[in-house]
Formats: sequence, structure tokens, C-alpha cells
Amino acid sequence: MRLRALLDTDALGLKLLGGEDELDRSVRGVMTTDLRDPSRYLSGGELVLTGLAWRRDADDSEPFVRLLVQAGVAALAAGEAELGSVPEDLAAACARHRLPLFAVNESVAFATITEHVVRQVSGERAGDLAAVVDRHRRMMTSGPAGGGPDVVLDLLGSDLDLRAWVLSPTGRPVAGPKDAAPALSAELCAKLAADHLAATRTGRRAPHRVPLGGTTYSLFPVRGGARAAQAAGAARDARETVLSDWLLVVEADAGDWAEERLDLLYGVTQLIAVERDRRDAARTVRRRLAQEVLELVQTGAAPAEIAARLRVAAPVLLPGLGAAPHWQVVVARVEWEDDSAETGPVAQTLLEEILVDPLATGPEQSDRIAVAHTGDEAVALVPLPAVSSEHDGSETGILADALLESVRLPLSAGLDGDGRVTLGVSAAVHSAEGLRGALEEARHARRVAAARPGRVCAAGHQELASHVLLLPFVPDDVRRAFTARLLDPLRDYDRRHRAELIPTLEAFLDSDGSWTRCAGRLHLHVNTLRYRVGRIEQLTGRDLSRLEDKLDFFLALRMS
Repeated sequence: MRLRALLDTDALGLKLLGGEDELDRSVRGVMTTDLRDPSRYLSGGELVLTGLAWRRDADDSEPFVRLLVQAGVAALAAGEAELGSVPEDLAAACARHRLPLFAVNESVAFATITEHVVRQVSGERAGDLAAVVDRHRRMMTSGPAGGGPDVVLDLLGSDLDLRAWVLSPTGRPVAGPKDAAPALSAELCAKLAADHLAATRTGRRAPHRVPLGGTTYSLFPVRGGARAAQAAGAARDARETVLSDWLLVVEADAGDWAEERLDLLYGVTQLIAVERDRRDAARTVRRRLAQEVLELVQTGAAPAEIAARLRVAAPVLLPGLGAAPHWQVVVARVEWEDDSAETGPVAQTLLEEILVDPLATGPEQSDRIAVAHTGDEAVALVPLPAVSSEHDGSETGILADALLESVRLPLSAGLDGDGRVTLGVSAAVHSAEGLRGALEEARHARRVAAARPGRVCAAGHQELASHVLLLPFVPDDVRRAFTARLLDPLRDYDRRHRAELIPTLEAFLDSDGSWTRCAGRLHLHVNTLRYRVGRIEQLTGRDLSRLEDKLDFFLALRMS
């Protein structure tokens, strides 16, 4: 707003004392102060209100006005309640520095002026930003993206003083303001995404307000464009999009916002949704390539035919890097307890998101991932141009445990109540001949993950060559009976005598039955260790020198 507009509002009780030629200055804020030096709290463009408590004598006016001018304030308004009238020395100082000066009638509270200025400035900013957003929306919908979501978030920061970010459903930052410092931590992003998914699943009305660490964040779901129209037209279950929708995070409490500002933010989400639809459309080619390779592998096509399709896929997924020397297969499934919602497309979109490295920089990393879906299952074909044997013999690539490390919290919140996500990861294969085995390996690993408790589970190829693979498939009643028979006598004895027989048994097996290593690990004399092992054998009727009995104890401890 302009300074001139302040004089047109009689309720403000302002009288111009000087600076008639400067009334076209813009006012971007308001501040009340009685500090001798308020410059540290000024950012420029403010109307400064003061009760003159800082002034002890006439010499104080010049340095006070000089500090205001250096800070770039728009004008000064002095109250008449304290001294009866504005001192001449203050008016002279303002005139020397060309700073507009107003007198505030003693009957008018500074709060009245503050409320009026804030309301006018916020309304003008919102109107200006709405026009910019509308223009940007037209640019994005009629042609290539006009800078993507980052541009819109920068506008929110510059025009409405709102810091905002776009997050994926797993908490991965998709876009954010360039000057936001510090950035949101990975832990905070995961927590915000979790709260958003939980609120969406329970049907809470957006925006969702989340207080974290002394700051309140408002979460707006990003819906619109083709995705929202498709869902609305088919009266879809919310579960079909809850795990794939982006969200807009605003560092502010939207609980008392006016409808106009809320409408503006919803307009921003629609604009961001256009960008989301554009990215989804760009994945069409990669999805089709994955679908073709998957169909060839499942129908038993000749390796030469599969290899030909891989040669087509490699340049698309790894532009400029040639053929991929290794491929990995990841299988995902989303399941709901009542099986009423379609899950294949959801699993496809979710797997594309999960496979994006949250720490990766540069081009969109999902551009290097091809995901198909068949039935309720999503299958990803992941090229690994950098897979190699390290000095320790380990192989790089996707690891099941690391895959869900950063997404377990938000996805668990989105699935809470009646849903699960399970994933299986294959080993890397070097040729088309290995893809069929890799697909079966990934599917088998996913079944192992599905046998585990929890809303979000994953298993890798490393586990398929271990006895651990067998344990999840043992019926619960058999597991309980087996472990009770072997371990309950030891637990009862430990409770009565504090003998630590269970920890001793675990250490003995971990030491491969070595008396010396086990005694050193437990800080016991070897004779004390022999006494404890003898007591274990006596209570259970087993012999720990026999391989069969050692294996039974080992499995019982694992299953317990």
C-alpha cells in the first residue's frame, strides 16, 4: 500500500507533519518501537510507530531518524499521548532526511494502525501473487513448464513471506525455495509426510496443521490435473492415491487464515499438480519398456530377444552412458485387508518413488528406473552402470534394508490400520539370460518379506541362501511350541536364580562353541562357563557338544 492511503482513512487518526513529496512510497509492513536503536529489527519498507519513550532531550532525535533512514523505513508515526505534541526537533530531523512524519492522535491505539496496515498489505500481496500464479498456471498448461514448482515456491516466499516445500509421500524433497536456510532435515521431512498420510487416511480435512519443534506447519495435499480428475470421475477409494500424492508444506499455521489466502494456496497446489502430471507423462516410455521386457521374461522368450529390448531400454534409462552392464529387479506389492482397492498402479507409482535415492542430486533419478505392473504387483527394472566388485568382494547396488530406511516411517503411517507394502530385491545380473532368475528371486524375496510382521517390509537376495529364509514360514503354533520346549526351562531358572543362562547360551553359540572365546566375551573364568553350560544341558536334556542340539538351540533363539 502507499503512504498516501493512510491519510485517506479517518479512523487511523493520522496527521501529516512533513514529507508531502514522499507519499507515494510503498509500505510493506509496520513496527512499533521505543528502542533508541531499532535498526536490527527493521528490514525496510516499514511504517514505524513510536511513543517517543526513547527521547530524553532534543539531541536524541537526529541519531534516531538517521538510523531509520539507513534501515530504509517508509515513514515514521509518532504518538501524541506521551508529550502532547510531536517535538519540533523530531520534525526537523525528519525533514533533513526526507523521512515522512505523521502524528498519531492520542485517542487512536497503535494496534488499530498496525491491524489496518497488515490487512491491507497482506491483501495486496495475495492479489498480486494470485495474478502471478494464474499467469504461471496458463504458461504451464499451454506448453513446457515455466520453471516448475520451485518458481511458485519462490513467489510464495517473496510475495507472502511464506516458506514452503513440496514433498513426496515418502518425505523426499521435490522442490523448495532457493533461499530457505536451514533446509528441512530428512527426519523432519519423514515426520511431516507421515502426519500427512495419517491425516489423509483418517479423512481429516486439509490443510493438516502439525506442530513440530516449536514450529507449526500446514500441509496441503497436491491434487488436480489428470490424476485428480481420473480419481474423482471413477469415485476412487482414497487408498489408491494416498501413497503417491505429493504434499505442499507451508511453514505457517493456516488455522486462522482467511478464505482468500486458503484459496490461493489451493491454487498453488493445482499448479504443482500440473508439474506432477507432466513428470508422470514423461515416465510413459520407461513404463512401456519395462512392460515389454517383463512380458518377454514371463513368457520364456529367447534371451536374444530380451537382450534386444534391453539394448533399446539402456539408452533411454542411461542417456549418454551406453548399455548397462548390470540389471537388478525389484518387486513390490501393496495390499489392503479387504482387497477392495486396485493396487497394481499404486504399487507402480510408489515403487518409482521408493527407488529414487533421497540423497541424489542432478537430474530426476526416477528417469533411470523402469517400472511395470502386472495384476497387484509392480516390477522395476533398474540399470546399474556402476556395479562392481569392491576390494572386500561386496557388490554395490540396491540393498533391501537400505531401500526402506528413509521411507518406513511415512509409509507405515499411510498404511496404518489395514495396509501393507512388501518388497523383494534380486541380485544384480549381467545378461538377459539372468533376468528370469532375477525376477523369480525378487518375487521369492518379497514373499519372505510378506511373512514378516510390520506394515512395511523388505527382503533381499542375500537372505535366500540362509536358514533365515525358512523361519518365517514355520507356523506360529509350531514356533511357540519349539521355543518353549527348549528355552522356557532356562528362562524360569534365570528368573529364580539370576543365572544368565540364556545370555550364556547365546554367547556360546556366537563363539562357535569355543570355551576360551566365550569365556573372554562374558568375562568369566572357563570353569564358571563350563558350570553354566552343564546346567543348560541338565535343564534341557540336550548336549551342546552335538551339532544337532546346537542347531536346535540356535533356531529356537532366532524364532524367539
